[in-house]
Amino acid sequence: MKPNFVSIGAACAALGVIAGAFAAHSLRGVLGTAELAMWETATRYWFVGALGMLGFGVFQLQTESSALPGALLLIGSTLFSASLYALALGAPHGVGAVTPFGGLGLIAGFSSFAWVARRAR
Repeated sequence: MKPNFVSIGAACAALGVIAGAFAAHSLRGVLGTAELAMWETATRYWFVGALGMLGFGVFQLQTESSALPGALLLIGSTLFSASLYALALGAPHGVGAVTPFGGLGLIAGFSSFAWVARRAR
């Protein structure tokens, strides 16, 4: 059974709204300016990945394609954003070593999406 990236992307978008609201209502007085900016970046890229998964899910419903682009988008978004969320909340700086791998996952996800979309036409 193939993963349903429309539902996964929609769930990720909902989590992005929750993360943004949490920062606005619960972290404003707790975190410094730099940490809030890091949280905002994490949330922005979480939404980028969520929208990519939604788009890929719609594409996948209309074609026979590998789930790889959606999986890479999910993994990349998770690694990138989770590492920044953790750093914003005070995790050791070593956690930041994960962030570039998340970025590479997002790049690979969007690149592979472009590749399968190009080959489908």
